[in-house]
Amino acid sequence: MSDVLRQFKASVFQALAHPTRIAIVEALREGELSAGIIIDKLALEQANASQHLAVLRAKQIVATRKKGNQVFYMVRDPLLIEVLDIMRRYFQTHIEESMMMFQELEQIDKTESGEQ
Repeated sequence: MSDVLRQFKASVFQALAHPTRIAIVEALREGELSAGIIIDKLALEQANASQHLAVLRAKQIVATRKKGNQVFYMVRDPLLIEVLDIMRRYFQTHIEESMMMFQELEQIDKTESGEQ
């Protein structure tokens, strides 16, 4: 894998390295939203939202368009939504594996303590 590609991947993950930025991208799953709607939907402070949106814009995760005094945001490439969906499945798999290990440990504890 080339260093350029690794740098690109790192840049995308860096842009998504904050839960609020992931929440913003997920809020844009169905299409564009104004900054005001994003702020309301996610219960963000305006200044905080502006900082996160600026990072997403700088890393070209979102695109914008202006209409009057409103700025509308959209995900530049829907493939990013698929990446987040894959990450959710990855998380669910690891949670399920952890739960199975926990249940096995509980069973071992019960067996060792003489419970049935």
